[in-house]
Amino acid sequence: MQGRDFKPFESFVWQLAHGRTLELGPRAVIMGILNVTPDSFSDGGRHAGQEAALAGARAMREEGAAIIDVGGESTRPGAEPVSAEEEQARVLPVIRALAAEPGMLVSVDTYRAETARLALAAGAHIVNDVWGLQKEPAIAAVIAAAGAGCVVMHTGRERERLPDPLADQFAFLDRSLAVAAAAGIDRRAIVLDPGFGFGKDWQENLQLLAGFERLHGFGQPLVCGTSRKRFLGHVTGREVGERDIATAATGAIARMRGVAIFRVHDVRASRDALAVADAVLAAGGQIGAAP
Repeated sequence: MQGRDFKPFESFVWQLAHGRTLELGPRAVIMGILNVTPDSFSDGGRHAGQEAALAGARAMREEGAAIIDVGGESTRPGAEPVSAEEEQARVLPVIRALAAEPGMLVSVDTYRAETARLALAAGAHIVNDVWGLQKEPAIAAVIAAAGAGCVVMHTGRERERLPDPLADQFAFLDRSLAVAAAAGIDRRAIVLDPGFGFGKDWQENLQLLAGFERLHGFGQPLVCGTSRKRFLGHVTGREVGERDIATAATGAIARMRGVAIFRVHDVRASRDALAVADAVLAAGGQIGAAP
């Protein structure tokens, strides 16, 4: 672990594939979720066809998403796994089409090394690994070779966890960062996601949100992925499709705690909540004056 003096609102230039970069820190950045799957927990089937996926991506970009995160396998609890070939058939045509559009930044949501390699070759700029480079460690070498951006996520699935959810973050993500270092991934290419859900109960998710500042000890920008998660339903009593206001609320809370990137389904609601958070931060002198 390093970076105890990390300043989350100062500029961090995130290094991405194909010579691209993205500034993190001074303004909240939105990553729009594009699930090209029939069975994702919130929007399964909505973007399953290529034309629907492209239209959804363009709409999210117009609403304020800087990154489109394309996933071809549902990560909801109990979801049926798909083959690598099926995952690739779903995501690669969409990634290729999106990457051809001027200014578009594309992320691929995968833990498979071969899917990541093909997605980066198709034009993706970022690999978002929900297993934190630990399911298929060969993915780290793929990311390093491409000079790609990397979202390294914490998960509590399929392993023993420490009782303290924040202590478990450090135990797991320190291992992930060691895998990244061994493969030669530049620290300027890495952002960390504490993985809301993914083996955590509703109380642990709330403890994680309350203690976000501790994670700045890693010295890397952070991602908040609370969108429509089950713990928000526990708090609000809302069903999956009615949790966008709660998602925006958690995003604003996380932004005030220094989180850089927000992975969401509903870009518009989160954009407005994050704009308010950034304005408050600017008024308090934590970041430059809001535009």
